[in-house]
Amino acid sequence: MAQKFIKSQNKNSHSQAFGKYYAKAVYDNHFIGTEELSDYIQNQASVKKSDIKAVLQELGEAFKHFFEMGQKIKLDGIGIFKVGFSSIGVAKIEDCGAQTITTRRVLFQPETSRVIVGQKKLLNGSVKQKYVNAIGMLKDVAFEETHENTAVGTSPQPSPSGEGASQTGGENGSQGGNENQNQGGGTTNPPSGGGNEND
Repeated sequence: MAQKFIKSQNKNSHSQAFGKYYAKAVYDNHFIGTEELSDYIQNQASVKKSDIKAVLQELGEAFKHFFEMGQKIKLDGIGIFKVGFSSIGVAKIEDCGAQTITTRRVLFQPETSRVIVGQKKLLNGSVKQKYVNAIGMLKDVAFEETHENTAVGTSPQPSPSGEGASQTGGENGSQGGNENQNQGGGTTNPPSGGGNEND
């Protein structure tokens, strides 16, 4: 199985990337919920599904508790979660307070690891390694082209062995889709390895 994508052309005539083609993610129309997540984890570990569900259902409350204390939460193998918000600008410092805070959100920074991708020789004769910061959860994800750009998937049905079997369909929505297509006026498509190359 693999993350599906379609080939999508930039049709914004005002963009410097006009006419270029990009890979655009296609998602299944089914959300994986607590039930299916618990099923999967139960098949991967020696923990009962009922215990897994109880933990997952309490996870949101645990996050809220620590967010209210101003804490950042780090889940090994996943990443760091913290509170983010927007604030209205005011002219006087005394007018700046909790009442000026507007949009609240959860910020997520995925866990990354440094992956060596090569080396280059410097003018002084020394050798410097080149690497990318790869997102741990995406490092081994495979990608596969599809020609479906609408939601055609169905809910995964458990196989006779009890393991979940996922059918891959797709949703060509605006969320998480063509993020490389002229975001911020860029003209190039960044590497799909989940990181930026550092020299």
